Amino acid sequence: MNIAEFVGLLAGAAWLAFVLVLVFVGLRASRNQPTKGLTPLLVGVFVAAAALSVASAGIVYVAPEERGVVLSAFSDGGVRKEAIQPGLRWVLPFAETVRLYSISRATYTMSSTSNEGTISGDDSIQARTKDGQIVFIDASVIYQVNPAEVIPLHITWQGRYEDGVVRPQARGSIRDAVSQFGVEELVSSKRVEMEALITSTLESSLAANNLMLVDFVLRNIRFSDEYALAVEQKQIAEQQAQQAKFVVESKKQEAEQARQVAQGQADAAVIAAQGAAQARLIEADAEAKALNLIAAALANNPNLLTYQYISKLAPNIQVMLVPNDMPYLLPLPNGQTSALPQ
Repeated sequence: MNIAEFVGLLAGAAWLAFVLVLVFVGLRASRNQPTKGLTPLLVGVFVAAAALSVASAGIVYVAPEERGVVLSAFSDGGVRKEAIQPGLRWVLPFAETVRLYSISRATYTMSSTSNEGTISGDDSIQARTKDGQIVFIDASVIYQVNPAEVIPLHITWQGRYEDGVVRPQARGSIRDAVSQFGVEELVSSKRVEMEALITSTLESSLAANNLMLVDFVLRNIRFSDEYALAVEQKQIAEQQAQQAKFVVESKKQEAEQARQVAQGQADAAVIAAQGAAQARLIEADAEAKALNLIAAALANNPNLLTYQYISKLAPNIQVMLVPNDMPYLLPLPNGQTSALPQ
């Protein structure tokens, strides 16, 4: 309770006391009882009640979130040129009255959900897109009274600016913006652009009516049942196409994997064959070198071959036949030599 309300309460109590004293005086007078001592009391209560009433009519308390428009019988146009600022103020009693306006932020919501919007029931905005589709928009407008323009606002709209400005301007701006975009754009790449266009248009229209737009919130975009069904079917078809594409890609990957395995096996076989051939070449080269060494050794020592031959014989062999064109038997282990029979 502020001081202006408190003074008003005291004024009401004083008038009640005056009435009670007056009734009491009347009752005593009707019974021929003395009222001489009560008359000053009655006058005193009357004066106090009148003074408090005058004070109550002249004292105005303006809260920090408010501005006051003074309706004055002594001002041109019936309104003071300047709004009164927050604090305890004084106006001419009974010649001036004050209309308080809140400058706090307010939210006006239009929604299809019952009891969610400012107006109960479905209050969404029905709009038609550039390609002829009907959409339903849920939105909120956050706004406030321009503190510097309270006087013009009062003269033009008084307290009707929410229904007279905010609601129709918001709905009109939304419909105008939606008509510039296709339905596919509204739900994808152009939604932010559309929201920015609505914000810009609405900000200008509210400013022209002494209001300030704080924010515009695009809450939801809903489609007609027919279009929603078509979108759902399209999404199903796209999902099926994506699934088929995934299967094809999977098969391609499997085929590529099998090709790479076969290529790897072929490469391994080639490498193995090349390794075997290289090994054989190395082995042949080694054999050739060994034969060359053996030939060189035999050329320098002819009896080496005989020695190697004898060393390979079994230990129990004493005599062996040789071709008749050899004049001698090979030496036996004891060093004896036998002549070939003629």
